[in-house]
Amino acid sequence: MSVTAESLVTPSSSLSGTMLSKEQMTETIIAAKLEKGLSWQEIADEVGAGVLWLTSVCFGKNSAKKDIADKLCSVLGLGTEVSTALQAFPNKSWDWTIPQDPVIYRFYELIGVYGDTIKEIIHEKFGDGIMSAIDFSMDIDKEENPAGDRVVLTLNGKFLPYKSW
Repeated sequence: MSVTAESLVTPSSSLSGTMLSKEQMTETIIAAKLEKGLSWQEIADEVGAGVLWLTSVCFGKNSAKKDIADKLCSVLGLGTEVSTALQAFPNKSWDWTIPQDPVIYRFYELIGVYGDTIKEIIHEKFGDGIMSAIDFSMDIDKEENPAGDRVVLTLNGKFLPYKSW
């Protein structure tokens, strides 16, 4: 049996025709989440995945393996078309306009104000390189504080040194 380009179906190549787009997938998932009255944490606990990673999958920014996609669809009562869309490789791009949502804008502002400082301290502590967003984890916690509750955001990425050749 010969393999042709037309016979190869991968998660990224199958995103055509009647398959849900990532946007349609996200809308379907959010509607089911609201209908069931579940939090992202409750869904992640049922699926057995990290809440931030699973939420990013549901927003179309990451893809899930079949077993995770199927578990998620089972928890939310969704069909195979959503599972297939969850498995499709995402397009890792975003709108380059300044974000209007206040929470997202604050991250944009944070990097604008502290980006050079963060880069400088990373280079001072590790050398010339970058923090991976692939070999990466993130956590968000709430810290009770009498002056106002605090958001504690932890970004944990592997350091990747630039190489000379």
